[in-house]
Amino acid sequence: MNLGSMLDSLYGLGAILVMVMIFMSLIRALIGPTAPDRIAAISIIGTKTLVIITLIARIYGQLYFLDIAMVYALMSFITTIGVAKYLEKGALD
Repeated sequence: MNLGSMLDSLYGLGAILVMVMIFMSLIRALIGPTAPDRIAAISIIGTKTLVIITLIARIYGQLYFLDIAMVYALMSFITTIGVAKYLEKGALD
């Protein structure tokens, strides 16, 4: 077993562990007692999804996945800001 295949295996294991953490954050988002708890959990899910996309880009050696990850990060950030503003003011004006 060479170093490259061993690293790919470790990246795959890391992606699986991050997916488990996403499911734990999803549980927190579902049972969160307040809206800010739910927003924070959804933001964490977005960040961990970004990590998984980056790991996939490394495993397959496809750099365009990093572009997709950047767009996903921007969309996640804008969505979090929009939801927080809606909860604070009751409107997106």
